[in-house]
Amino acid sequence: MNPDHLCGLLAEPSRLRTYAAVVLGAGTPEEIAAATGLELPVVAKALQRLGKNELITASPGGLSADVDVFKDAVRDHRPEREPLDPDPARDAVLRSFIRDGRVTVLPTVPAKFAIVLEYLVNSFDHGTDYSEPEVNEILNQWHPDHAQLRRCLVDAGLMTRTDSIYRRAA
Repeated sequence: MNPDHLCGLLAEPSRLRTYAAVVLGAGTPEEIAAATGLELPVVAKALQRLGKNELITASPGGLSADVDVFKDAVRDHRPEREPLDPDPARDAVLRSFIRDGRVTVLPTVPAKFAIVLEYLVNSFDHGTDYSEPEVNEILNQWHPDHAQLRRCLVDAGLMTRTDSIYRRAA
């Protein structure tokens, strides 16, 4: 079941209340009506729709709800993520520190920080001269402390600085 369909099923308040009552232990339509304050015909209609979509099942022991449907819907319909690096170990490091095109926190472990810097330097073209304000503007898109990133890129040998002109190292 896809997440949109699941949300649509539970968007109706009577179905949501019916489902919640079953999750919380109501095992019969009468128990659901008592727990939710819904009329028995409304409960019956909600149970029919929820049962048809396999959110609630009836057995000799009573009604039960499939609570794994939410996890399954998200897992089955999660968009494919594109790796930030072809190397799985490097990709894992980058995923830890980069979210939605921004560096969320600067790594404190030097080896991890080096991986992040090596990724960020790809924002600069080889053979192009950049002024300090241009470098700041590019790095500011990644993290607000562009000055620290700029210094670290130079210190790591990933960029060079000559007379306030920056270049990506060969």
